[in-house]
Amino acid sequence: MERGIVSAPTAKSPSSPTADPPAEGNYSLSKPVFFFAGGIILIAVLFALILPDVFNDVISTLNSTVVDSIGWYYVLIVTAFVVFGIVVAVSRMGSIKLGKDDDVPEYSVFSWFAMLFAAGMGIGLVFWGAAEPLTFFADTAAPGIPPNAADMDDPTRAERALGQTFLHWGLHAWGIYVVVGLAVAYAVHRKGRPVSIRWALEPVLGKRTDTWIGDLIDIIALVGTLFGIATSLGFGVNQIAAGLDHLGVLPNSTIVQVIIVIVVTALATLSAASGVDKGIKFLSNLNMGLAALLLVTVLILGPTLFLLRDVVSNIGFYLQNFLQLAFQTLPFRGEDGGKWLGSWTTFYWGWWISWSPFVGVFIARISKGRTVREFITGVLLVPTSLTFLWFTIMGGTALYESVLNGVDFTDAAGAIDPNTALFDTFAQLPAGALLSGIAVVLVSIFFITSADSGAFVMDMIAHKGDPNPPKITRIFWASTSGLIAASLIWVSSLSGDAEASGMTALQSLALLSALPFSIVMIGMCLSLWRSLSHEVKVIERLELRLRQREFMERYSEEIADQVDAQVEKAVASELEGGFGQQFQQQLDQKVHEHVIEHLSTYTGEVPLPPTDGGPGDGTAAGPNGGSGRGKRRMRNPFTKEQ
Repeated sequence: MERGIVSAPTAKSPSSPTADPPAEGNYSLSKPVFFFAGGIILIAVLFALILPDVFNDVISTLNSTVVDSIGWYYVLIVTAFVVFGIVVAVSRMGSIKLGKDDDVPEYSVFSWFAMLFAAGMGIGLVFWGAAEPLTFFADTAAPGIPPNAADMDDPTRAERALGQTFLHWGLHAWGIYVVVGLAVAYAVHRKGRPVSIRWALEPVLGKRTDTWIGDLIDIIALVGTLFGIATSLGFGVNQIAAGLDHLGVLPNSTIVQVIIVIVVTALATLSAASGVDKGIKFLSNLNMGLAALLLVTVLILGPTLFLLRDVVSNIGFYLQNFLQLAFQTLPFRGEDGGKWLGSWTTFYWGWWISWSPFVGVFIARISKGRTVREFITGVLLVPTSLTFLWFTIMGGTALYESVLNGVDFTDAAGAIDPNTALFDTFAQLPAGALLSGIAVVLVSIFFITSADSGAFVMDMIAHKGDPNPPKITRIFWASTSGLIAASLIWVSSLSGDAEASGMTALQSLALLSALPFSIVMIGMCLSLWRSLSHEVKVIERLELRLRQREFMERYSEEIADQVDAQVEKAVASELEGGFGQQFQQQLDQKVHEHVIEHLSTYTGEVPLPPTDGGPGDGTAAGPNGGSGRGKRRMRNPFTKEQ
């Protein structure tokens, strides 16, 4: 792939004066972004390592306060992002291409979808596939079962559990990614801007895009991305360790967890160094194949007919209750409602927003040549459909065993352990050990693809939007995320308290970055609407001119023929009446005079004026008033007569 993804803009936006982006191939490290972001990360990690308890308390309290205070805002704004994406897709704006008008997609549909899905939430699906529906159904330890579902009977609560899970992982999650990804993709591929968050706001910021304001936007995006990847590595490694322990391969210990982080980070570093077209693309395609294999196998070995019926029922429940779920804030549930909402729905919205710079920039990077409508449809609907299928098969199997077979997945405290819920579900099926082994490999590769694509995106942002940043800094970001996770896991073992490790606080810090970035996303929506609307107006004007030209070319001859026929018909009609006879006499007289005049040129005679006898009677007045009938005065051709 060539260095510098740029294409000439097709139409100038009526926005404020634009800034000058780096010339193609002339990218360099943005020192303010790199060093300020690195400084924030270093201070936070040192604080978490040296004073983990204090750091955890301060950041977690701050995050809880923010989430509890503006939970309604997250609920409202994320639903608005979904509506925005759908409106843009179905309008004329959807026909605009993300690139030049003759550009074609760089990746096949399968590879494109595999990469955006693996970067978006692949690891989360494996981790929560069975755990989240089980939590909403059976977890009596708060915040587990939703307050408005606690009094339902088991079948109704099971249906509600999957519907609630669909809300958290469906259109709303991918609607957030659509806004960021589309804004960046339009700026990069249509307008020729660098692959960076700041340039998606150029129609709003104008010349201020490449100033400290743009640096601040990129710093927020970079910090949130690194914290998100580091905490996901730290918490997600627990599932790999639990799976290995479940299979009897290795015991679940701190040493094993640190080794897993180091191995995953090393593989992610190699993949990030190889670039998008090699490592990331290969691992994403491999992961999609393994995920499909695991999904189909569980469907066949599990309660197949029940799951097929369940997927149809779950989609119907989700669509029927979409608005109620989307605007659910539980105000009459008091403190329990607020605590549950902050722990799940608004937590998810903040988490998706904090990850959206990473996922949005990455899917924008791989989406050149697709139309706006194709982009939104692919990013919004296709992953959502597969997500619904995944949760129905994994979560539906767990709920089937719990509701119809009486299997209890809770621990002594009545809680669901998300690290082992999937493996406990597989244990109820034939070849459960094999399924668990595939799941461990799958989640490991998902970790690698998340880490390497995250490092790739962070380095693009740090290098002013370079679509192919240097390998050395890509390796730095991939290594840093793993080093942070390994360090915090080690501190956790020394303190003996996982919550005191600072890992939860780092996750809270990533969520806090979602608040300012939500404002950035609103600016992206305004920028996109302004730019796309302007392009639509330009296209409509060009289409109008083209239709006018085609109309003239098609009907001008026909109209001219019709006019000529009408004129001839009108003249013929006039000639048939009395006026026509008079007109004919005048016409004959004029013709006669012109004939005589032309004849005199050859005979040398000057025609005399006609007498009252009328034209052609041969009478003319003589010089002395005589009749002079039939005589003509000869003209001397060598003299000039008046």
